[in-house]
Amino acid sequence: MQINMMIAARVHSLLVIFTTLAAVSTALQQSNQLPNQPAGSTGTRRRDFLAQTAAAVSSPLWLPTSAANAAAGTPSPPKLPPIGFGCWAWGDSLFWGYNPKNDNELQDVFNFAVNSKYAPVLIDTAELYGFGRSESLLGDYTSQIGNDADQKVVMATKFAALPYRTKPESVVKAAEASVKRLGGRPIDLYQIHFPGAWANEAYWDGMAMAYEKGLIKAVGVSNYGVDATRACYKALEKRGIPLTSNQIQCSLLYKFPEQNGLLQACQDLGVQVLSYSPLALGLLTGKYATPESVKSIKGPRQKLFAKTAEQPEFQSLLSTMKDIAQEKSTGDRSVNLPQVAINWCRAKGTIPIPGARNLKQIQSNYAALEWDLTKDDVARLDQVSANLAYIQPGASPFPQEDKDTHL
Repeated sequence: MQINMMIAARVHSLLVIFTTLAAVSTALQQSNQLPNQPAGSTGTRRRDFLAQTAAAVSSPLWLPTSAANAAAGTPSPPKLPPIGFGCWAWGDSLFWGYNPKNDNELQDVFNFAVNSKYAPVLIDTAELYGFGRSESLLGDYTSQIGNDADQKVVMATKFAALPYRTKPESVVKAAEASVKRLGGRPIDLYQIHFPGAWANEAYWDGMAMAYEKGLIKAVGVSNYGVDATRACYKALEKRGIPLTSNQIQCSLLYKFPEQNGLLQACQDLGVQVLSYSPLALGLLTGKYATPESVKSIKGPRQKLFAKTAEQPEFQSLLSTMKDIAQEKSTGDRSVNLPQVAINWCRAKGTIPIPGARNLKQIQSNYAALEWDLTKDDVARLDQVSANLAYIQPGASPFPQEDKDTHL
């Protein structure tokens, strides 16, 4: 069982680091124990692609959307906050170098967000992140705000579509375990973390079962393409459950969802898009602007960033981002590159969920909500980044087709 979980965690890291598959796999194969697994928690792993939806209009956090979910018997999905923050790094020692000594800093991040004017805040985690450690930390922090949690937190987590999980009951069981780690509250948004080569329809049934049992309030998918999104949408619709979201990678350095019609397809269905890695794993922060600065990175990101940092087009993109940041800055507001990258995602109609591991990062991320890009700003950024991509979708390790549905 531990070996299976380690393999899954391996695959998750590859979600964004396609080029490091061999290195990560080898490292995990040599490991005999699951790091940072909290006592009593169930193990987990990670990728990205399938899931479903459900709407919970009973909570004051949720507002109905005017989407394509007007089909008879299917309620509108909940409207998610305009921005969130991702917690992949909260517990992930393999890729992000998590250290439990920094848990107090993570709690500062959480406390700032939930007590800010931006609450309720969207927080995205997964059972695979730190083998459940991320969920457990968030469960501990959420329990400390008591009954206010329903007013302050929109918790999203993910089911890992592992090969041995082939039945709807697998989803229900995983949801129950996540609910327990997260402190006992129903999950606000439950997503299928990645596609399997089979059993995807069973996962949709399982999500519906978890919704009907009250374990989850809404269903989402992750890394779904156009056809799979439509198929899942229709399957859920038959049970009177809306598909709330599709979490996909989207940034100035990964614009394929816009180019291949996925963003438009989601918009047509009324499915909200969560854009993960809006800062391209940190490459768009300006911290790694040169090949020399990239060499300071520990871990697989160094190899991933190296080729992009060498490109003149990348330097032009950073220069344009700096110009826009300067133009948007005022006497009371200092705009930085991460905010420009985040607001580009917002301008494309998505909900960015950048990660945050310290107070400075979370404050900067949410400050992006204080201003917007103009159409001219977006056009400038689109033009300068037109030929840039720090990774290619064709290198994805996930199944390209469900052997049963051929989606």
